[in-house]
Parts: sequence; C-alpha cells; structure tokens
Amino acid sequence: MKALFKEFSKGIFRENPILVIALGLCPALAVSVSLENALGMGLAASFVLVFSNFIISGIRNIIPSRIRIPCFIIVIASFVTIVELLMAAFSPQLARQLGIFVPLIVVNCIILGRAESFASRNTIMPSILDGLGMGLGFTLALSCVAIVRELLGSGKILGFILFEGYPPATIMILPPGALLTLGILIGLTNLIKSRGKK
Repeated sequence: MKALFKEFSKGIFRENPILVIALGLCPALAVSVSLENALGMGLAASFVLVFSNFIISGIRNIIPSRIRIPCFIIVIASFVTIVELLMAAFSPQLARQLGIFVPLIVVNCIILGRAESFASRNTIMPSILDGLGMGLGFTLALSCVAIVRELLGSGKILGFILFEGYPPATIMILPPGALLTLGILIGLTNLIKSRGKK
C-alpha cells in the first residue's frame, strides 16, 4: 500500500511534470491565461494519462518492442480523440478556448514519457496511480500559473472580480507573463526541495 501511495504522490511534487521535470511546458504557457482553461487542460491530460497508462500497462507484454512507440501513440491518440469529442459535446466554449492544444496532447512529452518509462514496465495498478499523480501534479502546476496570471493580468479569478479599482498588469496575460510566472514557480519549487534535503 505504501509503494502504491508513493507512485501516486511522486507526480504531485517530487517529480512534478511542469515544475520539476519541465515537460509539457507548451500548454502550461499557452492555455494558462485563465484558471478555467488550466483546469480544463489539466483534466483532459489527466484523463489521457490515466487511461493510456492503464491500456499500455495491460498490453505491454504482447507488443513487439520494435513497434512499441507507434502502438503507444495509437493508444494515446484514441483517448485524446475521446476527450476532444466529449469536450466539444459538453463544453464547446472551453473546447474553443483550448483550441489546438487538446489534440496536441497526443504528442505531449508527459503522456508519452510516462507510457515509455513507467506504464510499459509496470503492472496496471501502479500505472494507473502514476497517471493519476502525474495528472494531478500537471493540473496543480497549470492552475498555479493560471491563478497568478489571471489575478494579476485581469484582477479576477473564474469571472469573480477580486481586485477592483486596480489597473491590471496586462503583461501577465501575455507570453512574457507566462514565462515570468513559470520561472518564479520553478524557482520556488527548487528552493523548497533544496531546504527539504537539509
């Protein structure tokens, strides 16, 4: 049980895909203009991570090693298509806001990296928990970036005005604001990790 919890929890902080491993930065920078976008992208990527890890772990022993990557991509693309269709059906506005970044989950380094380095070498339950942890870590990091950017860039969160009367820092909703926010969050993460080792 302890080992399973370790597999789940590592993606949240110790091996956070964005703040520690620095994978999946393209959606982190592009869609984190608002918390709504960040949560939508995080949930979509988490769904794909969990279910692709589940399937890949289940079929890992029957896939010939020379074609494993194309097989992984087919599995991942299938779940991305499911997410894209569900999002278009149930949340068309969010689907429009995320645009091309939902289909690009297929080539997201986090998804393929977890399939190759973890799900293809482990049993089903640890692979599912690895996907859940990495997905949750991705969503939390994306949400942190989005909260800072939306709050400072527009003075509101999820449509609720928090800073009324203050001029927004427009740079925060532009690409430089994304890079600045992400850099500060990565720096804070490294500081916390270095203090934890002492």
